[in-house]
Amino acid sequence: MIGILGGMGTQAGLDFCNKLTILNRGKIDQDYPLFILYNKANIPRRLESIDINTQNLSKKLNNKKNDTKYQLVLKSLVKGCKVLKKSRCKFLVIPCNTAHYWYDDLKKKINLPIINMPKEVYNHTLKNCKKDSLIGLLATEGTLKTGIYNKFFDKNFKLIFPEIKIQKKSVNRAIKFVKMGDVKAASKIIKPAINYLLNKRCKKIILGCTELPIAIFAFKSFDKIKTSKIFLDPNLILANAAMKKYKT
Repeated sequence: MIGILGGMGTQAGLDFCNKLTILNRGKIDQDYPLFILYNKANIPRRLESIDINTQNLSKKLNNKKNDTKYQLVLKSLVKGCKVLKKSRCKFLVIPCNTAHYWYDDLKKKINLPIINMPKEVYNHTLKNCKKDSLIGLLATEGTLKTGIYNKFFDKNFKLIFPEIKIQKKSVNRAIKFVKMGDVKAASKIIKPAINYLLNKRCKKIILGCTELPIAIFAFKSFDKIKTSKIFLDPNLILANAAMKKYKT
């Protein structure tokens, strides 16, 4: 059984479940994959817990164990994973990019496999893009500054981010609108960030916050999501990886 630690945000967790089931439609109920979604919406806010505005961010990243905010989020994530473990899940997925900043420490505390979302996106990109390609990344400021995607992509690609003004006025606001349930507004306000990365000649654009596929693919068919030539949807990639592991 697949354990899904959701709630970061709630819409993103539901989006993952939807993609997981659509990718693996059955003719009868019994053909569908078994999974449990724990919508743990009370996990402390990840962005604020990273404290990205501090001048000593690099120092904080190297001293996570002594950071109270970091530990509070880690503790909450561990509790959520333990609930899923008690439910006899064979492995876990976390449909939230920023939460993977806690991945290494979380994995040490949970004796259960956890699929790494940024790593799966990297492996997918490696199979579908030439090395040294320019890859755009739309994500929270926390995801960008903690380098959870750079950790993998810097080996063979060059990641391109929006400039700070566009990040704040376009990306950050689009994420906020999705969390508020205003997908129509989010789909409009994200466009300047997309255009910025396209003008930078990015071969692919990673939708590195799980709210962003909801904004960008709003009102579009699932086939268009699967066949997109420019966008990489981590939720979709994670769903494929989860089913591959589920079937083994």
